[in-house]
Amino acid sequence: MSQHGVGPRAVTRSVAFLTAGVLAVPALAGCGSEDPSGKPLAGQDIQPAPRDRITDGGTLRWAVDSVPDTLNTFQSDADATTTRVAQAVLPSMFRMDASGRPERNPDYLESAKVVDTEPKQVVLYKLNQQAVWSDGREIGAADFAAQWRALSGKDTAYWTARNAGYDRIQKIERGDNALEVRVTFSRPYADWRSLFSPLYPKDVMGTPDSFNDGARKKLKVTAGPFAVKEADREDGEITLSRNPRWWGEPAKLSEIVLRTVPRDKRAAELAAGTLDLAEIDPSAARRITVAARPNASGSPLMGPGASAADSLESWAVANGSDEDAADEETVARKKLRKAAVRYARQQQALGGFEVRKSLEPAYTQLALNGAEGPLTDERVRRAVARALDRKELAQVVLGPLGLPAVPVGSHLALSGQAAYADNSGALGGQDTKEAQALLADAGWVRGGPVKEEKKKEKAAGPEGGNADDTGEDNKAHRGPDPAGHLAQDGKQYKAPHQGGAPGAYAPQGTAAPANQEAAPLAKNGKPLTLRFVLPSGPGSQTLRTVADRISRMLERVGIGTEISKVSDESYFKDHIASGQYDLALYSWPATAFPATDARPVYAKPVPAADGSLNVEQNYTRVGTDQVDQLFDEAVATLDEGESRSLIRKADSRIWAAAGSIPLFQRPQLLAARKNLVNTGAFGFGTPVYEDMGFLKKGAKPASGPSAKGSPAR
Repeated sequence: MSQHGVGPRAVTRSVAFLTAGVLAVPALAGCGSEDPSGKPLAGQDIQPAPRDRITDGGTLRWAVDSVPDTLNTFQSDADATTTRVAQAVLPSMFRMDASGRPERNPDYLESAKVVDTEPKQVVLYKLNQQAVWSDGREIGAADFAAQWRALSGKDTAYWTARNAGYDRIQKIERGDNALEVRVTFSRPYADWRSLFSPLYPKDVMGTPDSFNDGARKKLKVTAGPFAVKEADREDGEITLSRNPRWWGEPAKLSEIVLRTVPRDKRAAELAAGTLDLAEIDPSAARRITVAARPNASGSPLMGPGASAADSLESWAVANGSDEDAADEETVARKKLRKAAVRYARQQQALGGFEVRKSLEPAYTQLALNGAEGPLTDERVRRAVARALDRKELAQVVLGPLGLPAVPVGSHLALSGQAAYADNSGALGGQDTKEAQALLADAGWVRGGPVKEEKKKEKAAGPEGGNADDTGEDNKAHRGPDPAGHLAQDGKQYKAPHQGGAPGAYAPQGTAAPANQEAAPLAKNGKPLTLRFVLPSGPGSQTLRTVADRISRMLERVGIGTEISKVSDESYFKDHIASGQYDLALYSWPATAFPATDARPVYAKPVPAADGSLNVEQNYTRVGTDQVDQLFDEAVATLDEGESRSLIRKADSRIWAAAGSIPLFQRPQLLAARKNLVNTGAFGFGTPVYEDMGFLKKGAKPASGPSAKGSPAR
């Protein structure tokens, strides 16, 4: 997944709300004749080419973040590399098209449809008659049944991360022949296409022992264009080789080697010729873009990162009258020259690569912790949201990359996906006066008395450690004491009608404190200051830039922020998941099945038997019964149009409660060797691994979607 995001949907969507009659939610997008789902904001960028122009053979060396601890996508420690391997070596009944919508995978499935709804929903799968496992056995009902039993949740001996959908199945049986599988559901399930993708062989799913341990380190039996040849965790590599029993179009590549390479080392590895494909950060993308320009290497005197002024100052010191300083500067300049020569060589090598870019199927959000402090008050959360210029934030991140800087309008889908509609109007756009009025109505007054507190170091790290493991902590203000209340009453604030400007809710005639524009907001002797927790690692610079802009926007309406930078390792576990923050930035992946996958992200937190609070994945801790009900209705409705309408209603209410504010779709940047085709920035689409390869000498790529890819609608 994404930086500070959650893992693949097969594991966990590992990604507030409003009661009826309290808020007049604007008319939902999509109620008219025009489809509000729109189109993807950015298409795929994969250098498409026909198969006949691609060399037979070759090894693709592809950078990954890690060699996963497990190859079983249904276990809690699966990661993005687990999913990548599964896509290449295992069956999937459905895959995502370029618009992020599920489409039948013809290599495994001739058809799949609901054949009965009464008395029970029945889905009939007709399998491709050529589909076999690598041991020669036909893919069939026994594999479907084994996976259902393992993931149904009925047998706790299986260490599964989730059972959504599988818990609704009543039985699985063979159809009229070995190629038919009949799945009968105990309760209607709208997202039935989410099941059996990937599908593991019964050898893995058949017993708890084989499920828990059999597919962690290796996959003996597979059924994709590639097979797992070796998983070398010491060297940090997984090697995939052609599957000789593959019945579809044969893989063009002989092997795919997934190599663990830290993101800040990838540009150097690309230049060294040890990688062909790598996801990169914006700084590496700029280097590769510059390398493609003529005469782009720069002068040896300046070197990487040195300006003309720096170089002139260096020359002056080296040639001045202070001998000690001159000697030191001469040594420094020699080191700089060596670094410049090395940099120039790398830039020359990087000229053989190009940047392929799209928008990732994930979005970055601002999370507001509604469980404690000022943000338990929905008016304060809404004020935070109304202070934000989301268009500006999107422009900061996406504009310099040449990607569409369009704010995300839904918590539950992205533009182009079937369930998408821009429901942000339920909350409203940037409005400083409205934000200030909401804060005033919540009792926060400019220039109010603030009690002096004894200075002390406020721990933000695990177990009372320093908030900033890097020593970079920037604490402009002290934060308020936590109130310890859960924001789950579901009541949407409705302004009393008092005349005047919308949102001017303070009683008429209230005197403004002296110097109110300069004074901070305060209430009960405490300033309105929110703790903004951020990761400190080198790959999180974009988040920190966005956080700085957000802090400035909040300051304009009188909200202070206290920035706490914590280690990447502790950021999610010790802060986001445990609720030790007021504001935070992290990402959720998009899903084609929001009724299933998004429900735990927005479910109303409930007390557990031990007295703790079960938040599932709702790390903002803001939720209502009504939103839960809308999700439940959507997942049980087999009418696709009605199900989408329910999802959009749920999203409107999520917006209105301001527990989380979607900001922008994440950029997807990949460095690819120029002759590498049918791979790169896939956007929503599932990669077609058998079509990846290197162009034949003298061949040129084609324009348009790849042979098997589906064009954006």
